[in-house]
Amino acid sequence: MIKVFTAEYSLICKISEYKKPYLSLMDGITMGFGIGLSGHGRYRIVTERTLLAMPENGIGLFPDVGFAYIAAQSPGEGSVGAYLGMTGKRISTPADALYVGLGTHYVPSGNLSSLKEALLVTSFSEDPHKDIGELLVKYSRDPESEAQLKLLMPQIASTFSPDKSVNEIIEELKKHQLSTDSIVSEWAKEALLGLAKGAPFSLCLTQKHFSRVASAHGKNESHLCSLSGVMKTEYRIALRSSLRDDFAEGVRAVLVDKDQKPKWNPSSVEEVDLNEVEALFEPLNQGTEELSV
Repeated sequence: MIKVFTAEYSLICKISEYKKPYLSLMDGITMGFGIGLSGHGRYRIVTERTLLAMPENGIGLFPDVGFAYIAAQSPGEGSVGAYLGMTGKRISTPADALYVGLGTHYVPSGNLSSLKEALLVTSFSEDPHKDIGELLVKYSRDPESEAQLKLLMPQIASTFSPDKSVNEIIEELKKHQLSTDSIVSEWAKEALLGLAKGAPFSLCLTQKHFSRVASAHGKNESHLCSLSGVMKTEYRIALRSSLRDDFAEGVRAVLVDKDQKPKWNPSSVEEVDLNEVEALFEPLNQGTEELSV
């Protein structure tokens, strides 16, 4: 796992710092490392067929690949990104993808071939970003619908704010489930179902990690204000999380046997030892190198 995480996380940092224009065409399912490869580039193209999600809590891991860094920049001081990371909610509309910040431009799938051809034949000037910007103006469109997540912003911000524990989040969602507004009640029900699929330990880990990264956003004195700092922390977490029984059990239940009935340990949020969660953030043991990016 050391080689896997080192290669993945180092590449993510290189993508974010790449000097040449980096375009991602997310025309379909883009999850997990797919978001790692696309979400940190400058131009993030989505279509009406794009499906985005970070479902790692459901296999006993955590939403990694720097998603916490993306989430911290999302609306509601990072609350929208925290909601997506903790529940594994799927983003399936261009409007929501742009609103969250996972996408920068909406290009209808019917325009993709023309955009690709135009990129291939363009004689780039000394300012290639200007050239690409002009092409994207030509082939991109405004989403046809309003972002649903924007309509739910008050509820998401109050429920998934960085200061809320997992138990507090669950209690808030149960209250929203009783709302007379059907949109709010259905949202809360779906969010609770999403949380229920995640390993309790993973949920507590995700909440703590995302909260810290969101709180560090824009504060240069914190190592978590940069993507490289976040990736160094996630490297520690990932190496240790991958050794926990929850990860093996999650992979078995979701990807191997596919019975969708993982037996998590601990089995409830109340049983999670927060000191064990905190231990995953500590410097690596002597003999194991930290991520160098």
